[in-house]
Order: sequence, then C-alpha cells, then structure tokens
Amino acid sequence: MNGVQIRSSERALSVGTWLIVGGAMLYSVLTVTPLMAAHTPEGWRWTAPILPLVVDAAVVIVVRLDSVLARLGGHGGAWPVALRWMTGVMTLALNIGESALAGDLVGVAVHSVAPLLLIVTAEAGLAYRRALTAAVLAVEARKQAEQDARERKVAEREESRLRAAREQREHEAAIAREQREHEERLAREAADRQDRIRREEQERLEAAARAEREARERREREREQAEAERERLERQAAQQRELEAQQRAERERRERVREQERIERERAALLAAGPPEEKLKEGPARTVVQAAFEAGLAVRVAAELTGWSVGWASARYQELRDAAQALEGAAP
Repeated sequence: MNGVQIRSSERALSVGTWLIVGGAMLYSVLTVTPLMAAHTPEGWRWTAPILPLVVDAAVVIVVRLDSVLARLGGHGGAWPVALRWMTGVMTLALNIGESALAGDLVGVAVHSVAPLLLIVTAEAGLAYRRALTAAVLAVEARKQAEQDARERKVAEREESRLRAAREQREHEAAIAREQREHEERLAREAADRQDRIRREEQERLEAAARAEREARERREREREQAEAERERLERQAAQQRELEAQQRAERERRERVREQERIERERAALLAAGPPEEKLKEGPARTVVQAAFEAGLAVRVAAELTGWSVGWASARYQELRDAAQALEGAAP
C-alpha cells in the first residue's frame, strides 16, 4: 500500500466516522428531547434539547481529539478512554430511557442501535487511525531508508574521486614543498636575525612602558582608596543623620501619642461627669460640646451634659462641622 492509498483510506474513514457521528447526534437529539421534556417542569421544557446536545458535544470532542492523537501517533492516557466510554454509555442510556421506562423491549433494541454503533465506531475508528498512522510511518521510513542508501552510494563515489584527486595533489605538493622548505629555511635564518634585533628593542620599550603603567596604576589605586575613604565617611555621616532623624521622628510620635492620650482622658472625664445639677457656663459648656462632638455623641446627649438646650448644642455642632470642613479644604 502506497501513501496515496493510505491517505485515501484515512479520508474515507474520517468521512464515514463523521457521517455516523452526525447521524447518531441527530437521532439522539430527536429521541432524548421528548424524554427530557416529560421529566422537566412545565416552565423549563424549552431546555429539554440542551442535555443531549451537551452529551453529543462531548462525543464530538472525543472523536476529533482521538483522530488528531492517532494521526500524531500519541496516546491521551486513561482519561480520554473514560470520557469516550462515559459519553457512549450516557448516550445509550438517554436513547433507551423512554422505552425502558415503558417496558418496551423492542423500543430498547431499536433505540440502542445508534448509540452502540457510535461507541463501536469510535473505538474501531481509533484503532483504524492508529493502524493507518503506523502504516504511514512505515512507508515514510522505507522511503527514507531508500533515499539514505542512494545518497550513501553517491557519497561513496564522490569520496573515491576526491581521494584520487587528493593523492595526486599531495604528490605534486610534496615536490613543491621540498623546494619551498629549502628557500624558506634560508629566508627564516635571515628573518630570525632581524627578529632577534627587533625583539630586543621591543623588550626594552615594553620594560619602559611597564614601569610607566605600574606608576600610573599605583597613582590610580591611591586615588581610588582616597575616594573610597571619602565615600565611607559620607555614608557614615548620612547614616548618622538618618538615625538622628529616626530618633527625632520617634520622639515626636511618642509626644503626639501622649498628647492624644491626654486629650482622650480629658474628653472621657468631661463625658463621664454626667448631666450637671445646674446649667454650665458657656465656656465649659462649649468644651463639653466639643468633646461630645469628637466622641461622636448625639446632639441630645451633648445638651444633657451641658444643661443647655438642644438647639444651642445643635448650633455648636454645626460650627464644629464647618470648622472641620474648612480645615479639610485647606489641607494640601
């Protein structure tokens, strides 16, 4: 079987499989929808086709992905097998459900044809695709082996021709090399004398340059050490300033906390005093109203704590609210 025949067989298998899947899905939807409608509340019977469509969609996913994996020579493991059989069993149960509930054995047999055909087709199609994939791989391997053999023969012939030419060139090169080596030996001796003179001059220049470089590097190291010492002192000064700033901030924070605690104690003392026996003077009364406002107490409670009227206390609350809004508006 050649590659064309294998591809033709694969197309026929794919077309046949999808025809069976499509027919089984249509038959399943038409068969299961009345069963679902009969077991669905009156207002939700329009959802009856959804379940068979969901199950058939799972069948389509299984068939499609199995065909792709088989074509690639892969295997999805146990979960695809479980999904394939679970969808097949669900489709079979939904199709024969109405006949089984009615005790109609002939109906059970008739309605089980499409689901069973779908299950067997899915399993057989997977086996066929794996077999076709193995066949395609075998054909490609055979073609590759034949191509490799042809290329190897061509390479061997080319290697023989190149080896003969190389041996001829090596013989001619050996003769030319002997003559060239004699001439090169004479030239090398003369060049060695010139090289020795240039090398001595180069060594003298390099020694002078090395001494100058060492002096420059020594000055650079001294400058870097001085720079590093200056940076170290600057870092120490910056760390000292940062530590002092942190200590100052901590002191200010503690002072704010103590001030806030003092204010809270004073406010609690004013509010804990209870209603006075007689009406407070306006100055102390304003202080009590401000404490009640900051504590979030009602206007009536503030009036009781001062002995003043609710209207007066409400006016003081409004003044305090206006002052707070003005401070918020002025804040950046």
